[in-house]
Amino acid sequence: MITPSSLTELRDAVLSAPRVLAVGAETKPRLSAVDAVKISTRQLRGITEYEPSEFTFTALAGTPVREIIAALAEKGQYLPFDPMLVEAGSTIGGVVASGLSGPGRFRYGGVRDFILGVRFVDGMGRLLRLGGKVVKNAAGFDVPKFLVGSLGRFGVIGEVTFKVFPRRESMLTLEMPFDADRMACIANSRFEADALDVLPGGETMLVRLAGPGKALEVLAKEIGGEIIDNAIWNEICETRWNFKTDLTPDQIGDFKAAHVSCGGNVAFSTMLPSRGLTLRGDFPLWIGGRPRFAIEAAVKQALDPQNHFPTLDD
Repeated sequence: MITPSSLTELRDAVLSAPRVLAVGAETKPRLSAVDAVKISTRQLRGITEYEPSEFTFTALAGTPVREIIAALAEKGQYLPFDPMLVEAGSTIGGVVASGLSGPGRFRYGGVRDFILGVRFVDGMGRLLRLGGKVVKNAAGFDVPKFLVGSLGRFGVIGEVTFKVFPRRESMLTLEMPFDADRMACIANSRFEADALDVLPGGETMLVRLAGPGKALEVLAKEIGGEIIDNAIWNEICETRWNFKTDLTPDQIGDFKAAHVSCGGNVAFSTMLPSRGLTLRGDFPLWIGGRPRFAIEAAVKQALDPQNHFPTLDD
């Protein structure tokens, strides 16, 4: 394990062996279970820039997400996509590389919708800065967004810039029997649910509302269900699932043994699915195969033509 403590050392580490792969806190170990020299980003930590008035921050890749959340909270801000495995020690670089988003993705979008810029070392040892540090439109191919979910197979992330949102005034969670039609109604209604999940077993649905407290009480009465402790969302984000599967709301009935999140667009389970991404365990990385796109090969050729990093099939 190589542990660089600066971006210059990170570049040297990438060039120190013929086949390397970056790891963070290894909270999703199957994503990095390949034959390669590991480069740990754990010493690349700290928030390097934070502009609360601009709602952006920049942090080194090995910075624990819980430290970022604490710093944002002091200024009344937060990451709306609900980063997962925060208490387990996940790093901000790992959040980008894995592409995992929590229940908040339902209303606000996932990691890809909040990343603005990145500094990373490619397979040729170039320390590149792509994207920016402000919220604006950019022309050209958006490499920072491409790196979300790339599993470190195109470069080693050294630093990232994110946009953030003002923290919600209050939250309220409703628990009710799951019904597909009712879920669709809530998802497309003026209630603007903050999160919409289905618990394992397929019988219970959770609806999270956010906003002014008095307004939430009125909405809760209109929606129905039982008000429960908001802490359940922390438990959901920390649960150690083995597999992640994309789905559509009409397939929820086929995933009763899984936790269904993001309004029925993703499922997490401990039982082997027919398709999906393995996060933990001794299974193939991709269960049931994965789609391949021409852009993937083009970016690999541009950033890592000699396959210094493993591929997405490893």
